[in-house]
Formats: sequence, structure tokens, C-alpha cells
Amino acid sequence: MGSIWKSKVLPRFANVFGNSKKKTAAAEAVKSFDDSKEEFAKEFEEKKTELQPKVIEIYEASPPPIKALVKKPTESDLKKNSSGVKKFLDELVKIEFPGSKPVSEAAVKFGPSYVAGPITFIFQEVSSLLPVEEPPAAPAEATDASAPAEESASREVTAEVIEEIKKEEEVVKEEETPPPPPAATETPAPTEPAATDPPVPEPEPAKAEEVPPPEPAKA
Repeated sequence: MGSIWKSKVLPRFANVFGNSKKKTAAAEAVKSFDDSKEEFAKEFEEKKTELQPKVIEIYEASPPPIKALVKKPTESDLKKNSSGVKKFLDELVKIEFPGSKPVSEAAVKFGPSYVAGPITFIFQEVSSLLPVEEPPAAPAEATDASAPAEESASREVTAEVIEEIKKEEEVVKEEETPPPPPAATETPAPTEPAATDPPVPEPEPAKAEEVPPPEPAKA
């Protein structure tokens, strides 16, 4: 029974009370920082121009998880990336970033998740010095490739529309144009009798030559 008490029960009590003391001490550190926050903010505004290139250099040298955390800190991510957060704060202490020293000490002593408020304040100040990232532009190749396709498609559509309009106009013209009247049959003009020339006398039939009667035979 005694062995179970020492091996399992007592460590649990130690963890509970230990965490309770740790939280209390961390809360006091947070309150102390909050009381000095205005002074840190004022000092930051005065040293802003001087700090910016140094901060950008530290930020660019940091791994992607820390870069994301600097811009959007959460308690769970601070706990997950505890060592990276401590290292980043330590770099800020080296360039004398306002408020970074007490926050770094508290993060090392209690853990970043216990002093999330002060760390978030420092990270917000850091983010204000970073250049604004523009959204990536659409690939030019895709745009260039799509332009001829769109142009040819518009040409095809235009050609089809023009063809339909022509057909509609032809139909309208056919409906509006009355059919041509039936061709009038030309009646031949009465032919006037030609001027009558004097009648040409028909030639009389040739008379048979009068043959004299044969003479009577002599006795």
C-alpha cells in the first residue's frame, strides 16, 4: 500500500499543486507585463524605424511554423512550438525589442502557453514591421493561353450571330416583298395589210401552135 502511495498518488498531488503554483506565478508575471505595456508600446514607436530591418531579418530566418505563429498566435500553437517561440523571443532580446526580455524570461520559466497574452502583444508589434505580402498573381501563361481561345470563340459566336441575322433579314425581305404580277401576254398587234400593188396579169397559157391541115393527097 505504501509503495502505491509513493509511486502514484504523491506524484499526482505534486503535479496538481505544482501546476497551481506555476499558474499563479505565471499570472503574476502577466499582470506585471500588462502594467508596463503602455511603456513598451511607447518605446516601440520611438525605435520603430531602427528595429524594422533587424526584425525582418530575424523573421525571414525563422522556420515556416514560427512565421505563421508570429502572424496568428494561438495558445495551442505556442505550446506545440514552445522551443521555436523561445528562440524567436531570445533573438528579439538581442536587438533590444521593447518588452521582449521579461516575456522571454517568463516563457522560459513557465512555458509559452502560460504567458500567451504578453507573447501575443510582442508578436503583434513584430507583425506591424513586416512587409505586406501581396496575394500571388495568376500565372501569365494561363492568361495568355486562354486569350486566343476566348478570341477565337468570340469570333465564332460573332460569325454565327451575323449568319443568323442575315438569314432573318432574308426571311423578312421575302415576307415583305410582294410576289411579282403575272407577266402580261403580249397580244400581237394587228398587222396592217400591206399596200396593194397593182395586180400583175398572169401570163396567158401558151397557145398551141396552129399546125396547117395536111394537104389532100394528089391522084
